[in-house]
Amino acid sequence: MENLTLLVMAAGMGSRYGGLKQLDRVGPGGETIIDYSVYDAIRAGFDRVVFIIRKEFENDFKTTVSEKYSNKIDIEFAFQELNDVPTGFVCPNNRIKPWGTGHAVLSGSKFINTSFVVINGDDFYGFDTFKIIADYYKNGGNTFSMVAFELGRTLSEFGSVTRGLCTVTSNYLETVIETGDLEKNNYGSISSDKGTKLNGNELVSMNVWGFTSDIFSYLYQMFNDFMKHKGNELRSEFLIPEVVNELIQKKTKKVYVLKTSSEWFGVTYKEDKPIVVQKIKELIDKGVYPEKLFQ
Repeated sequence: MENLTLLVMAAGMGSRYGGLKQLDRVGPGGETIIDYSVYDAIRAGFDRVVFIIRKEFENDFKTTVSEKYSNKIDIEFAFQELNDVPTGFVCPNNRIKPWGTGHAVLSGSKFINTSFVVINGDDFYGFDTFKIIADYYKNGGNTFSMVAFELGRTLSEFGSVTRGLCTVTSNYLETVIETGDLEKNNYGSISSDKGTKLNGNELVSMNVWGFTSDIFSYLYQMFNDFMKHKGNELRSEFLIPEVVNELIQKKTKKVYVLKTSSEWFGVTYKEDKPIVVQKIKELIDKGVYPEKLFQ
């Protein structure tokens, strides 16, 4: 089995959240959500973690997050920067928003030449999520993969969210469509920006992707195409679900879908934080996690 790397996307500023939520402390020992992800990844058998961050937050990130387990797993840092665009293109002067998750993954290419798993830095995925995808590659899996969650278990009580809505046949992903404005309505269903009513049992992507290293060649070419068509827009994003969906539709790649029993939770909005703190406390009380990680 080749080494398995975890790539953590932690460069985005939380515009709805109002700050760099990846550094927010949610555990009783001052732990961040990322700390729990790395703890679970180490237990699941990952060998290395690559953090995608912004250069200006490097010192804060190391002090708050990564220094506490630098002797427990190999760590690398890659930087997602607005001006890191292909030759021949420039970043618009007034653009503030990062280029999106596809660009974030591409930022880590120089550190990765084996299978790897991508996660968001501000989502709590649970140990089972890391275990099933690590086992997939340890046991000979050689395709792209994705861990799917049930939509109804990934919503916020405090506003709408965006999810990659999936259709799956025989454990393989058929489509993944970025769907926004997802929230419970007054009629017991879930509304969306597509005008459809959903019941909550639908499978969604929470950006837990498994890739073989050839993803980088596809990302490079597709980011070039993205810049040609949308590079002058101030809020356009080059997104992993859209990349994956295109590769599936062209029959270039297959994506094996893994389903987790873990409960997801995250901090999309500031109001979500007390719920996250409480859920982590409950997991500690059940003995799932120690009161202080990485002692």
